[in-house]
Amino acid sequence: MDTDSIPEEEKRRVKLIVVLLVGPPGSGKSTFCNHVMRASSRPWVRICQDTINNGKLGTRAQCLKNAARALKDEKSVFIDRCNLDRDQRAEFVKLAVSGIDVHAVVLDLPAQVCISRSVKRTAHEGNLQGGKAAAVINQMLQKKELPKLSEGLARITFCQNNSDVQDAICAYSALGPTETLPGGYFGQKSPDAKTQLGILKFLKKLDGPAYPRPDLCCPEGSLSNHITQEMQTRPEGVGHASLLSGTHLDLKDRKHLAAESVGAAVALNSIGDCAAFDNAPTLAFPSISTADFQFDLEKASEIIVETVLEYANKLRNFRLVLVDLTHKSKILSLVKAKAAQKNINSNKFFTFVGDITRLFSEGGLHCNVIANAANWRLKPGGGGVNEAIFTAAGPMLEAATKEQAKSLTPGRALVVPLPSTSPLFSREGVTHVIHVLGPNMNGQRPNCLNNNYDEGCKVLKEAYSSLFEGFLSIIFRTELMSAQRNGKKLRTDQPELQGHNDKFQENGLSSDQKTKGAIIYEAEKNQKCKGYSKYKVGLVDADSQGGKEHQDLECDGGAAKGWDIWAQSLYHIAMHPERHENDVLESFCDVAVVINDLYPKAKRHVLVLARMEGLDHLADVHQEHLQLLKIIHETGIRWAENFLQDDASLIFRLGYHSAPSMRQLHLHVISQDFDSVHLKHKKHWNSFNTAFFRDSADVIEEVSRNGKATLRDDESLLSAELRCHRCRSAHPNMPCLKLHIRKCQAPFPPPLLQNDRLVQAPTKASANP
Repeated sequence: MDTDSIPEEEKRRVKLIVVLLVGPPGSGKSTFCNHVMRASSRPWVRICQDTINNGKLGTRAQCLKNAARALKDEKSVFIDRCNLDRDQRAEFVKLAVSGIDVHAVVLDLPAQVCISRSVKRTAHEGNLQGGKAAAVINQMLQKKELPKLSEGLARITFCQNNSDVQDAICAYSALGPTETLPGGYFGQKSPDAKTQLGILKFLKKLDGPAYPRPDLCCPEGSLSNHITQEMQTRPEGVGHASLLSGTHLDLKDRKHLAAESVGAAVALNSIGDCAAFDNAPTLAFPSISTADFQFDLEKASEIIVETVLEYANKLRNFRLVLVDLTHKSKILSLVKAKAAQKNINSNKFFTFVGDITRLFSEGGLHCNVIANAANWRLKPGGGGVNEAIFTAAGPMLEAATKEQAKSLTPGRALVVPLPSTSPLFSREGVTHVIHVLGPNMNGQRPNCLNNNYDEGCKVLKEAYSSLFEGFLSIIFRTELMSAQRNGKKLRTDQPELQGHNDKFQENGLSSDQKTKGAIIYEAEKNQKCKGYSKYKVGLVDADSQGGKEHQDLECDGGAAKGWDIWAQSLYHIAMHPERHENDVLESFCDVAVVINDLYPKAKRHVLVLARMEGLDHLADVHQEHLQLLKIIHETGIRWAENFLQDDASLIFRLGYHSAPSMRQLHLHVISQDFDSVHLKHKKHWNSFNTAFFRDSADVIEEVSRNGKATLRDDESLLSAELRCHRCRSAHPNMPCLKLHIRKCQAPFPPPLLQNDRLVQAPTKASANP
């Protein structure tokens, strides 16, 4: 937040704070600062001695000089250095003049945790990593002096575990410019606690789990829990009324973002809501293809609003922000007008005028993900947003991008975790950059569509869909990591999190922000036998993504064993359809349930789920299930025929995947156009167009004759050469294949024309078999 946005009367009431972070290397001081700065409406400056000298190690005098300058500019200050003894803190405590409070946040974590993290980390700002870190930390801890109020500190907060750290982050994040926290000791009864044990007593445990980073989003209620704890542990003389002094429970009057909001301005309703909203994951994105690629602004604005509207229902506290440099931007004006007409929630989508690489430092807008309007080579340069983002992020972004992909196809997006050494990460709080490529209408640039707006609009819609889904998958991964750290189950009733585990690979968002694992959106890696399923929540069919995550057949050997806890969503829907009334299309008797595939691979794609216990997948089917298979098949036929009444040009195929990744037997009813933005790579295609996909009619015949179905679960099928399902021509990649199948009118191969494997309208039977 920029202090220019604070009214003059409030500036006179601004309560400045200097927070001394106290802790050895590896205790999480920089992480603490970054989380508070990206979530808080108060203007903060982080003073880090490791980088204060033009990115290199500086001196305490330089830190003091910069801190004094920041305070003069009405900005509160984090002193990010070890501050482990009284002498190191003394000069900074002297900053407490003219009503300025000096606090200490003591990250008093177990020594083995700090050592383990420091030894394992790479690219540390102060280059303290590897084997030398253990000796340095041990030496520091032997001389540690815990801070006392008698030093001149107004408040000391002790954090001895992950929960304490998160509560402290939330407490400081919730402070507005005129608010403060009460004085006293919090979190530890005795300020004279002894120094932790030295390295020799725990060095054997060095390989234990490292202390996890605090979550980007404060847990619900954690701020109120923190306030309650302070009420219980407040020193004598500190009454309830002094807690969060200067704070009102209703924060609606607080000056917020300098944003051009679509509709009403963002309002904050309570301390809990405030913390949740300030921490809301936010994607800032520029208008795609409307600058150098010269896409029609009117058409582009319609596509932006249309796509945002589709994804609005998948967003809860998550925000999308369209950014441009000038208030005179025509695309911003068009989008604002159209969004207002559609009554899109302004908390979920608004426009913002500013530099997308400086939204936090100059505009106070916290965006943990930004989109880049990339070129097809994924290279810096070319001017505009692409050059600005690569320049602001430094060479780390180019290296991280190059490691994942060398080019990008129009309509696709590449999710790249931003290394913590990048200036965009440390200064702006940006954790990910999503490269996205739209259609080109400029004849001076490659791949020009020559004003073919039918194709151009389709590609631009795919580009925005890929971008937003990439953002949702980042959210999913963050929530999943948070749940795992806290030993909790991820809520499955959040529409914005449903079905995004396949979009987010295991290393798509790493806690240490390593660059490995960034993906072109929806690309997959085989997590065979690791208890990892692509769709862990929501109404999505994982094996429709083509991944082979069949833990039962290949890992555990038992029909009811090995299913990851997140891979049981379809099972729960089948067993309790009454709990999913808004998603179930049809439920009859105790036999089957029909639902939409949340990420369909064609124009029409539904799933028919068996409602029988013990039928986890096709391998569990035997002779006694023959009648059930026939009912499921007839249900699928009926749904295909219903679709044909709406569009007689469609052709359907019914079948099962040989090795599904989600528990509960389910039949795919899928149209053969394969026209979907969710069909993006080889495993998707081959899971439906190789022997991996078992036709329902064949399964019924095999079970009737042999008592079981034949499984074609060879993993090589999913990596086989891409071939058209009609003419069987080979294609080098999915974009080429998708372009071909849009035009291909060849008859289907003879095997598909037999045994009623295809369902089509009677009028099409002879003309286009």
